[in-house]
Amino acid sequence: MNKLTRLIHIGTVPVGGDSPCSVQSMCSTDTRDVLATIDQINGLADVGCEIVRCAVPDSDAASALAQIKKMSPIPVVADIHFDYRLALQVLDGGIDGLRLNPGNIGEKWKVAEIVASAAERKVPVRIGVNAGSLEKELLRRYGHPSAEAMVESALGHIRILEDLNYQEIKVSLKASDVMKTVAAYRLFSEQSDYPLHIGITEAGTLFSGTIKSSVGLGILLADGIGDTMRVSLTGDPKDEVRVGYDILKALGLRQRGVNFVSCPTCGRCQIDLIRVAEEVEKRLQGVDKQITVAVMGCAVNGPGEAREADFGIAGGKGEGILFRHGEIVCKVPEGELADALIEEIEKINIH
Repeated sequence: MNKLTRLIHIGTVPVGGDSPCSVQSMCSTDTRDVLATIDQINGLADVGCEIVRCAVPDSDAASALAQIKKMSPIPVVADIHFDYRLALQVLDGGIDGLRLNPGNIGEKWKVAEIVASAAERKVPVRIGVNAGSLEKELLRRYGHPSAEAMVESALGHIRILEDLNYQEIKVSLKASDVMKTVAAYRLFSEQSDYPLHIGITEAGTLFSGTIKSSVGLGILLADGIGDTMRVSLTGDPKDEVRVGYDILKALGLRQRGVNFVSCPTCGRCQIDLIRVAEEVEKRLQGVDKQITVAVMGCAVNGPGEAREADFGIAGGKGEGILFRHGEIVCKVPEGELADALIEEIEKINIH
């Protein structure tokens, strides 16, 4: 059962309350390059990204972000560090959300100016606590960036905004250590009902980062913790979105695109199952149909093991069978299995 948190909106996307966990990513382009950035955002939106964040290192980037926001098909969040003037600039430019830590902005009057502008536009602020950049005083007191120190940092930043009567807040508490991240989110969730942006920071490349993120985010989501998520990967941001949805699908929380199933192969397999499975999975990436597709290595057990699949193939000796809802449709030569499966899927109109 999800923990009910406060509801905020990032543009048109609800975050918190009883809304589903949204999937977001961050552009890897130079924000000052408007065309490259909007091209990347369009690609992210095509694979289901619901919120995108852009770095704002200087005034030129803030100016560019105003143009990007007007062209973006999804809500845009500005990532701000230290300089309150950049926050004011992107707010004037119509940004949908801010990621900043009020305690890092400086004097209280600077934070007050940001809050006044954000309140006028009802733009939420994400307080982003990172284990690698905790306040020195907390590190002295706790000795290391513990989960408790991370939560105390978040609560301190929250108090700054609450003292200014602003509560359009969401919070993240990220570390590269999976279980430290889990502990921080669990502890914070016990003490506050602000919506949570979950993620494992600096998780790694596609392989290692997917594993760390799946473990950490899977634990949190199974606990009912998490209102929006980013899978942080060193690579193509579109992979962050795909992995995010696959984590949610595995937990039965959201369904987007095809649910792909394939067997691990064994000594009974007499086709190049790995090649066929990889080809099918790649070709299904752009298919947004709520179906389960199975690629199995054994013609004897394949259809039975995957009888819940809407479509599938199962290998024989140099050939395979194409099946639909557990019923055999036809036999197909090995080299044509992927094509036959995709063609069968394309015949239907399921969304």
